Amino acid sequence: MPTHDEIKDALKQVIDAEVGINIVDLGLVYGIEQKEDGVKVLMTMTTRSCPLGELITRQAENVIRQKFPQLTSVSAEIVWDPPWNPSMMSPSAKAQLGG
Repeated sequence: MPTHDEIKDALKQVIDAEVGINIVDLGLVYGIEQKEDGVKVLMTMTTRSCPLGELITRQAENVIRQKFPQLTSVSAEIVWDPPWNPSMMSPSAKAQLGG
């Protein structure tokens, strides 16, 4: 079973195309639930109207499946609570966006 950190590192391969920063550094990944045979990622988008939600969740699932083929269950779910805000970004993401 991959560790929480290994899954998080894999998710850094998923880039939000609108801003060019990975979803982990953007603060879009809220949680990683590990089960006996799989992983569930709880994540959000910067806004409810983000047109990339389905694409990004699919990419997150695909990256995890490719990196950890032994997992039989992989899912990414969008949640809206708490609402995303810029303070959730990593210092490097803030710097890339001029903050």
